[in-house]
Parts: sequence; C-alpha cells; structure tokens
Amino acid sequence: MNVAIIGAGYVGLPTGLALAYLGHRITIIEKDERKLELLRAGTLPIHEHGLEPLLHECADRIRLADEASGVVGDADIIIIAVGTPQMGNGKADTQYVESAAGEVAQGLQSGRRYAVVVKSTVPVGTNRRVANVVHRVLREREAQGTVGFASNPEFLREGNALRDTLYPDRIVVGSESEETLEMLHQLYRPLLEQTFEPPTFMPRPEGFRLPPMITTDPTSAEMIKYAANAFLATKISFINDIACLCERIGADVSEVARGIGLDARIGHRMLGAGIGWGGSCFPKDTAAILAVASEYGEAMPMILAARQVNFSQRRRAVDRLQDALKVLRGQVVGVLGLAFKPDTDDVRDSPAMDIIRLLLERGAHVRAHDPISIPSAQKELEGLDVEFLTSPYAVAEGADALLIATDWEEYRKLDFGKLAGVMRQPILLDGRNIIRPGDVREHGFTYLGMGR
Repeated sequence: MNVAIIGAGYVGLPTGLALAYLGHRITIIEKDERKLELLRAGTLPIHEHGLEPLLHECADRIRLADEASGVVGDADIIIIAVGTPQMGNGKADTQYVESAAGEVAQGLQSGRRYAVVVKSTVPVGTNRRVANVVHRVLREREAQGTVGFASNPEFLREGNALRDTLYPDRIVVGSESEETLEMLHQLYRPLLEQTFEPPTFMPRPEGFRLPPMITTDPTSAEMIKYAANAFLATKISFINDIACLCERIGADVSEVARGIGLDARIGHRMLGAGIGWGGSCFPKDTAAILAVASEYGEAMPMILAARQVNFSQRRRAVDRLQDALKVLRGQVVGVLGLAFKPDTDDVRDSPAMDIIRLLLERGAHVRAHDPISIPSAQKELEGLDVEFLTSPYAVAEGADALLIATDWEEYRKLDFGKLAGVMRQPILLDGRNIIRPGDVREHGFTYLGMGR
C-alpha cells in the first residue's frame, strides 16, 4: 500500500520505517528542514534503537517531502502523527493536527478512496474535527474523493518504539467506516499475523502472542489512549506513595513491589519506585484528561493525586540530599542521567531537569552526565550554571553527593570503589533503585534509595 505519514518525530518515524520494512511504500512528510536534511543523509533526528539500520535497509521504499498537498494524492492511507503540545490550561493543542488535515485535503484527488488516520494523541472529538476540516476543503475545491477517517492511537515506549511497533500488545482502530477498517486491517496484517521476517537486530520475542486488532468508534479509540496512560501513570505514583511510607517504617519498597507484583491481578510492570515519571506522554496526557474532564464537570481525583505524588517525588529527592548533607548551598552534587528514561535523548519533563533546577535554587553546584542527551539538556537548561561532563567519574571528582536520575544500564555497572575514592563525601542517592545497597556500602558510600 502507499502510505503518507505526516510528522517525522517519535511516533511518525518508527511507524513509517516499520511499515516500509513490512513492504509498504512510505512517504514521510516533515516541515522541519533540519530533520529532513538529516534523514536525507541517512541520519536520524532522534535517538531510537533500531531505526537507523532500518532507514538504510528500506531506503528504496521511502521518500521524503516537506509538504503534504503535493504528495498525498497517490497515497491510500494518510497518517497524521504531528505533535500536540500542552497548552497553558492543560489541554492538548490540536492546531497542528487540523493544519495537517487541511493540507492533506488540498492534495486529495477526485475519484479515489482514501483513509485519513489520526495517530497523534488527541482530545476526544478530534477525529470529527479532522473530518470536518477535510470535508470543508474538499467542498471548496469541488473535489469528489471518498475519504474515510480513523483514530489509531500509538502505544509506543520511547527507546522501544520500533519493538513496540513490530511486536504490539494490540492495535486499536476507531472508525465509523467499514471500508476504512478493512484498509487498516490490510495495512497491519503482517503485524497481526506476524508473517514478516524479523530484523536481525530485533528478533521476535520468545512466546510472543499474535496481537488483536481492537475495532471501535473513534471517540472510544481516543479515550483508550488517554485511559491507558493515565492508568500507567497512576500505577507508578501508587508505588511511589507506598515508597514514602516504606521509608518511614523501615520497609524496602523493592521487596514490597516484588511481593505485590506476583499477584496476577496487579502484575510487576510499572512498579518501579523512584523520582517519578516524565517525558512527552504521561505528564501531557494526564493533564489533558483532567482538562477534558473539567469541561464535563468531572474532577477525576485519582489522576489529580497521581500527578501530585509524581511531582512531589522530585522535591523529595532534593530534600533527602539536603537531609544527608545538612546544607546544600556550596555543595557539589553530581546528577547521573538527564533523559526522562534510558535509551532516549528526550529530556521533556524529565525529573532530572526539575531536580537540577531545585538544586540550583538551594545554592548547590551541579555537574551532570548522560550517555546521549547532554545536547538536549543543554538546550533545556540554557542560561543555568550546570557543568556537563562526558564521564560519570569526572562528575564524581570532588563531589559531595551523586544522584542517579535515569536508570541507564551503564550506571548499574559503575566502579563504585573508584567513585568513592574521588568524591569528597561518598553519598549516593539512587533515584531509580537500580543499585543493590550492599554493593556500594562496602566501598564506604552512604546509600540512599527511594523507599528503601
């Protein structure tokens, strides 16, 4: 099938390259000239495991464009995957989605059938707004193309987006058109039936079960996305709430999480206590669902509490460092990890960013390291007095405390004897609970966990 994808970001690129790998012909449309230049040079504008080799392998099935109207005419399916940034009132800003829909409608040809698919995370009712925009433009053009509309939310984890695309838990499609549902079933058939040969660098997970395709109405599909992220965010905030009590009573939240996670009704995933969630999804989507709820007079106290617990964890981490050091002003604190999670360069709403700002407010000198996201963090923290270093050991040199803010694998394997030997005060706050306390205490560290 011919597929046009609008947006070359954390959703559009993994989706486009995966579909090209499955044999579809893909046009990626991106207005950011810098991103296009990188893609034309065979380089990715984002860090995402597996995408670069796929870009080279599927180059003959991918074309790039900087505008939609001139290239969507020969597509069968047009996927809108542009950003929906959070506005001041918490709502998701859909102006880029609607603008993309208008540009798409300018390029649709009379006498053809199209499916216009919204994959961006959007408020309930956006699918109808997209349909209205497209139909209005078609009327103005006096064009007679047949267009079906669908909501097809993504459930991709940054750092694992390609894996989640090739081996999904489920595919959700909301549409009122049977023809559109059939077109999307045809698009995703290789994923639903797993008939493709897996990439050599990303084998099919052992025991992987064929994913179902959930077909529903567009409004329910839009709500499924928000509800899923709200639940996962709440689950993490729940274990962080438990972690606070564990600190008080002397329990280890890691053991508590292991014990409750073995209950099949609960499950062990998303029960890692620490400094909280961040990124482009959970903060924005929980704010958006609260904003939508307020329009209908619903308070949604559980989701509100999940957000409050999450953001309090960042201040709690700084408070724990202050308790250990007594005074933060003038102390040197090293922050290990800047991205909101490992295997990505994304620092959007990263807990590390807020923690660094809080440390600076309290007068600490801050050094920082991250394997790949230093350029993103420098841009985010521009104008602030933060020293970015290329080695965790350089960060530790003469430092009074270290904070692990992102659970990168390399931080689990640090030489803690070497770290302790170069620090002024060997204090370690494990903000992700990835280190066994005994492994660092034997080297003279004062170990602080979150809920341990």
